[in-house]
Amino acid sequence: METRMLDAFARKYKQLLEAELRTLVDQLEAPSVIKDAMHYSLEAGGKRIRPLLVFATLDAFGVDPQKGLLAAAAIEMVHTYSLIHDDLPSMDNDDLRRGKPTNHKVFGEAVAILAGDALLTYSFEVMGKIPEEDPSTTKKLVIELAKAAGTEGMVGGQVADMEGEHKALTLEELEYIHIHKTGKLLGFSVLAGAIIAKATPSQIESLSAFAHHLGLAFQIQDDILDVIGNQDLIGKPVGSDTTNHKSTYPGLLSLEGAKEALKTQINLAKENLQKVGLNTDLLMELTDLVAARDH
Repeated sequence: METRMLDAFARKYKQLLEAELRTLVDQLEAPSVIKDAMHYSLEAGGKRIRPLLVFATLDAFGVDPQKGLLAAAAIEMVHTYSLIHDDLPSMDNDDLRRGKPTNHKVFGEAVAILAGDALLTYSFEVMGKIPEEDPSTTKKLVIELAKAAGTEGMVGGQVADMEGEHKALTLEELEYIHIHKTGKLLGFSVLAGAIIAKATPSQIESLSAFAHHLGLAFQIQDDILDVIGNQDLIGKPVGSDTTNHKSTYPGLLSLEGAKEALKTQINLAKENLQKVGLNTDLLMELTDLVAARDH
């Protein structure tokens, strides 16, 4: 598939997503400062990889991608909440996110914490309102989002990441962190599209394996960019992993070893994607985008 087809697809659905996010926050009856803080981080830019995975998965099944709009918005809210909290002084203590001052630098720590809380809780309300003929579909989406975002997923990965600072982690320990901190929500993005599209168990199995390897590839590339990336493109200082005394793929495997690991994970992702038996061109292009991204 030609890249410009992915570009057009991404442009269209990112615009729809961002309009939906604005509407969802605007309609809340809440103090203006909390809505402003939510808007600030939701509108800070970003690749929107997770929502695009929802849309592209639905497209693979021949289902109108707009059917995944609320699910995609809910997932982006969870992702954005995690970034707000990650940047806090008690966590990674970052001043910049996507080239802009972090939420707590603009609104103060208390409002930033509450903005993250608001996005997380609102995401479940949004996910629960997805119109489905079969209520069990919505129920499954809510449960799987909770698992991906919670103790068995992103939160557990974040705790393991914090506990791993100032320690020499094994590759297995590092993979646990990345699978949970980053991979689980990426994986749910694919799973959400599959659930809405009424995928078969075998299709879900292949897509889950695809998402697992894609999530690892995403984080390996993050680690590589923290070494050789362009600060202006990344939107925050490079070398923060070293500053925070974190184990990374380049640190464990060398830079060249990390690049080889990235290539391996991308190939495994594509192999599993081919097993689905659908038109997965967009998902293939997104996989290449994860491997080649510079921010």
